[in-house]
Amino acid sequence: MSYLVLARKSRPQTFDEVVGQKIIVRTLQNALAAGRVPHGLIFSGIRGTGKTTLARIMAKALNCEQGPTPTPCNTCSSCRDIGAGASVDLHEIDGASNRGIQEIRDLKENIRFMPTSARFKIIIIDEVHMLTSEAFNALLKTLEEPPDHVYFMFATTELHKVPVTILSRCQRYELQRVGRRELAAHYTRLAESEGITIEPAAVDLIVREAAGSVRDGLSLLDQVFSYCGDEVKAEEVAEVLGLVSDQVIADLGEALLAGDISRAMEQLNQVYGYGMNIKRFTSELLSWFRHLLFCCLNKEPGRLLDLPQEDIARFAEIAGKYPLPTVYGLFNILLEGLERANYSSQPRLAIEMAFIGAVQVGDVQPVSELLVRLDKIIAGAGQEIFMPSSSEPPRKKKVDQPAPGDISEKAQTEFQADPVKEQKTEQVQTAKKQTLAGKDAVAVTSDGPPSEEKVTNHAEKKLEPVQRTTMGLRDIKRRWPAFIDYVRDRKPWMAATLQKAVTVTLEN
Repeated sequence: MSYLVLARKSRPQTFDEVVGQKIIVRTLQNALAAGRVPHGLIFSGIRGTGKTTLARIMAKALNCEQGPTPTPCNTCSSCRDIGAGASVDLHEIDGASNRGIQEIRDLKENIRFMPTSARFKIIIIDEVHMLTSEAFNALLKTLEEPPDHVYFMFATTELHKVPVTILSRCQRYELQRVGRRELAAHYTRLAESEGITIEPAAVDLIVREAAGSVRDGLSLLDQVFSYCGDEVKAEEVAEVLGLVSDQVIADLGEALLAGDISRAMEQLNQVYGYGMNIKRFTSELLSWFRHLLFCCLNKEPGRLLDLPQEDIARFAEIAGKYPLPTVYGLFNILLEGLERANYSSQPRLAIEMAFIGAVQVGDVQPVSELLVRLDKIIAGAGQEIFMPSSSEPPRKKKVDQPAPGDISEKAQTEFQADPVKEQKTEQVQTAKKQTLAGKDAVAVTSDGPPSEEKVTNHAEKKLEPVQRTTMGLRDIKRRWPAFIDYVRDRKPWMAATLQKAVTVTLEN
């Protein structure tokens, strides 16, 4: 006999052998035991989760010589014929190739007759959503009031395409993706039954690629067994399937978190050396950051992540090194940048630019905290305001020895050189006049002009109340673009937020 692939060789023959669908299995077994099996069943879910398999087991359970029973014997003639696909009373139809109204009319003519050898006639229509609307309409009346000797069982991967009139006449069973632990245990048992030793890390790689589909994983397992022989290692699995190992993805993620762009680029070169598909690589990297983010959010990430315990512990250790805002900010930038890489004519360049943008995040602080600090700065709370590195704080200029009538002009020049509150202008002008007219003005004697030291000290004393921290609302608005440029050089993500901010009022 020709070789049977694992997907066919390991197909479940009883309810107990079905992987990862405990709720549905229990419901069907209870219905069989209580004699409450409906004449219309529809199984939906992703590919390779057991929709058609459950329909065939139900056919066995209904037609078993010991039944109807929740535990078909697999030894009677009816069970053997159904298992071998030789039963004349089991009609399995492909909805994609028999989708017209004429095929449904022929089916309706056929089910009028009693079963030949079994107890019931079983009609299984796979990919039922492919039927035409006319075919569905022709099936409605028969499905609503079927003969007592007929059971309809439908399977579909796109339940939303099935008309509501059909759904309302059937019991619906939505099959779930199979969990990683269940898949890993199932594949390990199959490898042992084939006499092959497989590493747990190799099983994890296959499970990850299967993405909850039992059949997809079995196809990969067949390919790996053909390549590796009697002993399967993780490195060989990654090589034959064109995958990047978890360690490479983890090293790349940690390099980005640490801001080490050189190491990140080296890891990217290594990934390209494997010849990995760009979409698959970006998906793996984003999945790594998703797992890390969940470990930052939850003290018990095992409830949210279907991962081995050692992987969760490793993610938790990394999460303890970085605050949540940093991980979230970097993840958000990568999510946007890597999405562009999937549609770029130069995907590698797009990925490199995304990495460069991501490492600029640094230690992220909450915007609310930064706004509080900014409010304190504006209110003159004694903290320095962020200024562009190119702008220097105003310096006090030394006043040359002027004539008494020139002091006002010098002070005016000094005042205009330092941007301060415009509403204080009038007070400063008054102070300068008092400097000339009051008793404390610079003394001008008949012996000569006032000394340079007295004029300088007096001008500095009168201008002392005018400081940088006493800025007005108009000055803040005028300096706001320069402040944003300064922030953009250091925190690009924050500059985008501040760009949308509007200065409304100045308090205290």
